[in-house]
Amino acid sequence: MTPPQRLLERLEAIGRSLQASGHTLALIGLGSVGLERDRLDEHSDLDFFALVEPGQKARYLQDLSWLSDVAPVVFLFPNTADGYKLLYADGIFCEFAVFEPQELEQIPFAAGQVVWSRAGVDASVATPTRRAMGVARPGMEWNLGEALTNLYVGLKRYRRGEKLSAMRFVQGFALDRVLELASVLETEQPARRDPFNNERRLEQRFPRFSARLPELAQGYERTPESALAQLAFLEQHFEVNAAMAREIRALAALR
Repeated sequence: MTPPQRLLERLEAIGRSLQASGHTLALIGLGSVGLERDRLDEHSDLDFFALVEPGQKARYLQDLSWLSDVAPVVFLFPNTADGYKLLYADGIFCEFAVFEPQELEQIPFAAGQVVWSRAGVDASVATPTRRAMGVARPGMEWNLGEALTNLYVGLKRYRRGEKLSAMRFVQGFALDRVLELASVLETEQPARRDPFNNERRLEQRFPRFSARLPELAQGYERTPESALAQLAFLEQHFEVNAAMAREIRALAALR
């Protein structure tokens, strides 16, 4: 049995266990075990929602026998108020949440696939009522301003000796904005976009820009070098405020 087959078989087994436990309505597979099974591979995990009857959520969060009865569990912890991350002894990793119908109607999520449902439960439960669009994506000017100011603040913290915070500002926050700006410079290639996380499958979506990532994010000890590389990229493609560019270069040059 291939790793993807093992994952899908485990998901089906969870569905059968959920059904047998009573007071349940549906099991919804998400991501690569939802509507995106074409990208399922040996590195995938199980993301799913368990939909239960009104008033039953606490029971299914407190008693996880509907999961441990399927196979031995070696690690779990409640990562949200609604669910857990869990590892089975055979290496299958799960991230899941338990919802009641009225809650699911308020949750934005990417559409999934019904793995199991009680008779009479419509397949539309796997389609969000609230779309993941949420907040409109900011424009180019905002992204450019945020990128520059995060580079500036990050280098200030680096010079103060706060290297971890500096790395996050430059190679995290600023780079996030550079990623948004890069999307207007290169035609996006066919790959599934994660509405919650722009960095997912970036290498497949924007291969030309991705080839520059090693210089834009050089690691803990090379935050100034990373900042200069990002600044150079921005100056190459956008109108960068000259005063801010001078300040960033001056901070990066200090030794």
